[in-house]
Amino acid sequence: MNIVIRFFVASLALAGASLMENASAQTPTQPPAPPEGNIYAVTYVEVMPTAKAQAVALLKTYRETTRKEDGNLRAELVQRVGLGHQFVVLEAWKDFKTFEAHGKTGNAILMRDKIAEIRNAPIDQRVHTGLSAGPIDAATGRGKFYVVTHVDVIPPRKDDGVAAVKTLGEESRKNDGNLRFEILQQTNRPNHFTVVEVWKDEKSADRHSMAPATRAFRDMLAPMSGALYDERMYRAVN
Repeated sequence: MNIVIRFFVASLALAGASLMENASAQTPTQPPAPPEGNIYAVTYVEVMPTAKAQAVALLKTYRETTRKEDGNLRAELVQRVGLGHQFVVLEAWKDFKTFEAHGKTGNAILMRDKIAEIRNAPIDQRVHTGLSAGPIDAATGRGKFYVVTHVDVIPPRKDDGVAAVKTLGEESRKNDGNLRFEILQQTNRPNHFTVVEVWKDEKSADRHSMAPATRAFRDMLAPMSGALYDERMYRAVN
């Protein structure tokens, strides 16, 4: 009799556990909350080398239209030094809602469709929040020299990476010739960062690369880096 009772109790326990597991599996997961604060979009565009002029005209139209959209704080177009068929579009938005709405506009859809016809690679857009961004209206534009760097640290060292890039931003904004130095953190991968630098000229950027704080940052980053330090130079497209 005792054996039968024990078997019955065990069966009830297993059945209960199964019901709880099924209920848990059927419980809908809540979507992640949208990021707060300003949104920074960094969009890499690579077209066929023979389509450079076409891409410039298309992306300039996109830039000018984007600047007029509700919630846009900044829209810039830069062209890579030495590889003129590669571009980056740098955008800043008031919040995630206005950035998301922009992606559904005819302007954004037309740009993506037209670039797809002449692309060498798919458009690569990275969405960020500002980790150490400085003033949103910092000077940019004609004749300025840009450096855009993707920084990737291994997940266990994410907090160390955050501290290192924030220090780099704070120190670098003090450098002679710096117009803007933004440390941006990806919304979907918080161990990935984009560093956007704007300099008065190329010489100012060169001096910064040799500054003690910059070299110390590179030394600190090396043991926690998850990928090659991807630093690229650009000039503003007027």
